[in-house]
Amino acid sequence: MTEDSTFTLATRAIHGSSHKDAHGSPHVPIYNTTTFVFPSTANLLDVVDGRTLGAFYTRYGMNPSILALEETLAGLEGGERAWVFSSGMAAAAALFLTHGRDGIVCIGDVYGGTMELLGAQLPLLGIKTQFILASEQQRLDELLGTGARLVFFETPANPTLALLDIRAIARQAHARGALVAVDNTFASPVNQRPLELGADLVMHSATKYLGGHSDLTAGALVGSKEVMTPVWNWRKNLGSMIAPETASLLSRSLRSLVVRVRQQNASAQAIAEAMERHPRIARVLYPGLPGFPGHELAKQQMYGFGGMLTIEVKGDGAAATRVAEKLKVFALAPSLGGVESLVTQPCTTTHHGLSGEERARRDISDGMLRLSVGLENPADLIDDLAQALA
Repeated sequence: MTEDSTFTLATRAIHGSSHKDAHGSPHVPIYNTTTFVFPSTANLLDVVDGRTLGAFYTRYGMNPSILALEETLAGLEGGERAWVFSSGMAAAAALFLTHGRDGIVCIGDVYGGTMELLGAQLPLLGIKTQFILASEQQRLDELLGTGARLVFFETPANPTLALLDIRAIARQAHARGALVAVDNTFASPVNQRPLELGADLVMHSATKYLGGHSDLTAGALVGSKEVMTPVWNWRKNLGSMIAPETASLLSRSLRSLVVRVRQQNASAQAIAEAMERHPRIARVLYPGLPGFPGHELAKQQMYGFGGMLTIEVKGDGAAATRVAEKLKVFALAPSLGGVESLVTQPCTTTHHGLSGEERARRDISDGMLRLSVGLENPADLIDDLAQALA
């Protein structure tokens, strides 16, 4: 997919908020304030009733630091509204509690915490999720026929980088009156904008690429005013609001998002190509490789192939563990999307909660290592992998 508005996106990341500081700061400062004073009851009611956009009470999100961040995020994803949360899981919970009460269909692989929420916690509230593999997408119409009204998936998915066709799924779901929500954490709006492809909602663990520095925890939902408005009360009353300090940090991070992700894309491509040639690697999963099963789809719906890739070490899980522990530049840690490169073994972290049989069913082997490529020199990263594999 050809990017024809990168300049616009990069500019929006820096100048995407109309909120201005009264003292001339180019960026909205931290309003570390719980409540805001009004000159009159009439002014207060104008804000409370939505006639005037303004600050009111921080737990409601009506704080200048938070409002400025949300305006920028909405612009980056091409949505009318964005709400930010204390974490990606808080955003997911609000999404499912708002739009998933009639049933949810989850397609393909998703983050382990999301799977646990869908499969273990939400059923306690009477919210049922039906899980299907990416290869079982032909069952979607049948499952939507049972009354489910929300389709949820990640693309690229964790940790196989498997892709799902957002346009096709959106058409199928909308024909049945269902909404489509896409976890866009792995791609970021630099590489993929699901709302442009027909999705109704976009979710992020903003801890990852949007934050980009491994120094904040946050989440985000973006969509139209119609689908986002009912989410607001869930966020308000569950108390899952982001702190103003974190909102300010995230706004800072968004200003460098496009530059960071572009470099991570380029480095991940170089590393994937090098690992594809390495004799100790059984396979490399990366959308930018011509041999990757979803490569053609990636070219159609993505602007860039991302900074995440998964390599499968020849041998067993113990062999992959030894490689991970020998790495010197790649740090052994969960999470992703930061300026530093990280390695994690999915069978011991993100998908440790799944049985070996279930991981095998999802094509997640014990020999897999998921790499989050940072901003180091890609040659140094390739050398680090080579010495660990030697």
